[in-house]
Amino acid sequence: MGAPELGPQTSARARSAAIRTVALFEAFKGAVVLVAGSGLLLLIHTDVHAAAARLIEHWHLNPASRYPQIFLEAASNLHDSRLMLLAAGAALYALVRFVEAWGLYGEKAWAEVLAAVSGGIYVPFEIAELLRRPSWHGALLLMLNLVIVALMVWALLQRRKRGGHPEA
Repeated sequence: MGAPELGPQTSARARSAAIRTVALFEAFKGAVVLVAGSGLLLLIHTDVHAAAARLIEHWHLNPASRYPQIFLEAASNLHDSRLMLLAAGAALYALVRFVEAWGLYGEKAWAEVLAAVSGGIYVPFEIAELLRRPSWHGALLLMLNLVIVALMVWALLQRRKRGGHPEA
């Protein structure tokens, strides 16, 4: 008994499932950024530098070493207006991710274009970072992004072949 043939219906279901998986991933990214932005709002009217110092102490890090010093310097420059701006940026980013996820889940062409473009924008930066500092997680991130971009381009090409109908 041979392998079952993959007909157009099976291919359409697989494509739909893959796009919906990307939609859930985009919604997850939006949720993570929204939570992080909300966390920034909790820092308003607090001494962010002191909170950063307590965090470094809690992790038993040397506050005089390079990375904790960078962290403390960044915390010193965070004032209420900057925190509000960062939180607003996080909310806007999350909104874009949620709208993209909704469109992808509904298999809208505009969402596939948005996903391909927004994913493709990061590729040169990810490659440059990987060349500068190779790491397994950087390579994994690049591969995941390339798969998503390729999937969206493929879905758009398939849509074009079908005359714009996602269910055909």
